[in-house]
Amino acid sequence: MRFAVYLLLLFPLPAALAARPLGARLPPRLATWLLTVGAVVLAAASSLALGVLAITALIRFPLLARLADGRWSPQVAQHHDPASLSVGLLACGVLGATATAAAVMLWRRVRTLAASAAEAACMPGHEQLVVVDDPAAEAYALPGLPGRIVVSTGMLDALDTAEHEVLLAHERAHLTHHHYLFVAVAQLAAAANPLLRSLASTVSYTVERWADESAATAVGDRRQVARTVGKAALAAKRTRARGRLPAAALGLLGRFAPTEPGPVPRRVAALLAPPLRGRTALIASVVALLLATALCALEATRDLDTLLDLAEHGSARHPAAHSPTALSAGQRP
Repeated sequence: MRFAVYLLLLFPLPAALAARPLGARLPPRLATWLLTVGAVVLAAASSLALGVLAITALIRFPLLARLADGRWSPQVAQHHDPASLSVGLLACGVLGATATAAAVMLWRRVRTLAASAAEAACMPGHEQLVVVDDPAAEAYALPGLPGRIVVSTGMLDALDTAEHEVLLAHERAHLTHHHYLFVAVAQLAAAANPLLRSLASTVSYTVERWADESAATAVGDRRQVARTVGKAALAAKRTRARGRLPAAALGLLGRFAPTEPGPVPRRVAALLAPPLRGRTALIASVVALLLATALCALEATRDLDTLLDLAEHGSARHPAAHSPTALSAGQRP
């Protein structure tokens, strides 16, 4: 295998380092889309690279060649493949581990969303807004068919009428734009490649920023949204309400505890700053990385196809090389 397959394994590193700056410097809607699509592309490409390396290791075993009716020559494959057998076997193990982690994450997310839909359907009334009698300050959007907005009496008491409008606009944005799907997809990509965890955590932040900006557009006052986010965080901290959200819920305070430094203050600061505009250079760099990933993936698959053709032609020219006698004698094609 040439260098293209190894580049596919390295590309997630710069993406992981750039995730948080991209989330902070790009408009949140654009950042969410770029980070989510990037996470999926990079996770798929790294899995492809591991698969290519794993195949190059497996086709070197004579037993597998015999099971495949001698369709390829292990000796020819080994001769033309510069990757060592240990690298291929390591790729097999890593691919198995990441595929298992991704399958477990997928199962958990499907169960979580199904449970969320069931919970939303079982809530009283037919209105989108559900008010629960609870002194703890809490508010979140619960995805379902239809989705529901759950607000506690404690949160309503902590905010005034204008801030209620901000809160509802924020939660409606989560449901309207299906933010829970972006979070779920990014988490699935991170399960397939742990190097992408920073992209998944940044997506969890940018969907909250996206909802903040949607609320600011709805009420026409960015400072009012910033005050509401800050007051809600303080109210939740006083009543110790965080950590009780359903797994699929997205709320005004995100998935972070109010005592955790960073996300809420960053959101407030972003709302008090001028609205972000698209940064052409940043967008171009992300697109360039994704295009390079696609080209390297194409090159890696071509290399594998070439190797398999050589091994298959070698097997056709020397069918005796795969007989038990030839194999035991160590004959080469």
